[in-house]
Amino acid sequence: MTVRLALAAAAAVLAAAGANAATKLTVYTALEPEQLGPYKKAFETDNPGITIQWVRDSTGVVTAKLLAEKANPQADVVWGLAASSLMILDQQGMLDGYAPAGLAGIKPEFRDAKAQPTWVGMDAWMAALCFNTVEAAKKNLPKPESWADLAKPVYKGQVVMPNPASSGTGFLAVSGWLQIMGEKPAWDYMDKLHDNIAVYTHSGSKPCKMAAAGEYPIGLSIEYTGAQQKTKGAPIDVILAKEGTGWDMEATAIVKGTRNPDAARALADWASTAKAAALYTQYYAVAAVTGVANYPANYPADAEAAMIKKNDFTWAASHRDAILAEWSARYNAKSEPK
Repeated sequence: MTVRLALAAAAAVLAAAGANAATKLTVYTALEPEQLGPYKKAFETDNPGITIQWVRDSTGVVTAKLLAEKANPQADVVWGLAASSLMILDQQGMLDGYAPAGLAGIKPEFRDAKAQPTWVGMDAWMAALCFNTVEAAKKNLPKPESWADLAKPVYKGQVVMPNPASSGTGFLAVSGWLQIMGEKPAWDYMDKLHDNIAVYTHSGSKPCKMAAAGEYPIGLSIEYTGAQQKTKGAPIDVILAKEGTGWDMEATAIVKGTRNPDAARALADWASTAKAAALYTQYYAVAAVTGVANYPANYPADAEAAMIKKNDFTWAASHRDAILAEWSARYNAKSEPK
């Protein structure tokens, strides 16, 4: 072998070794599948020594998986899970406190209040109604303006919403009703609403997509999804209930026991930057970083004003199991198969 070939071979070995030395960061998420590629690419471009390995499922499944792995954590970081779920993990002592470099730029309501926060928000989404005007006209259905309207007998079998046990959007809707109405009135309301539900889905965005496709006239879903579907040409109106609407935020947290703490902190730092927030607003209008927002075409006006002001995430987290047990006992028979 010539000296030149030997040097080339050595360089190839070193390059391969360098590639193999890249830190593989296991990241649990409930992000929508179309978000995974862009988020991974953007982070890895700025952090070339770290490779993300996604573990993705719905909010409820990811939360249950993390809890089941408490004694032997498999995740390094959670990036893109409902804050209400992360608070459950925090109550179990499963998250590491860390103040990311961009913490000063995060809106106060989008972060854990501790000096070393165990979770930091990314973006917010809220419950909205996707109302197919064409299908509704065929069935002489009036346009609902409130949660109270949605429980009227005229909508029997015409509404689709997410199952709160598997969907963060479903849970924030139920949590919002309980906080807005009070416990007994809210369960009475959900009893009436249940009569009008055709099916409970396991995805927060699916009901709006079903309404947009004309499968059902009304889908309780995500406001941003509604704007997207309308912009694509779907004959839908995106309605925020006049009583106010429940909301939640996606957030980032470091899992206690991570085998890659430096890489995990690097992701937490990056996830709290304005650059990351600009990426989040390609999928959600409201970002955690001050001054970053993106209101797309057909996004409902004054959406942030519709978000309930005293959204008690700690209460929602501590009562989540009881809420879901009650909800499942009453309504789960109409859930779609998993």
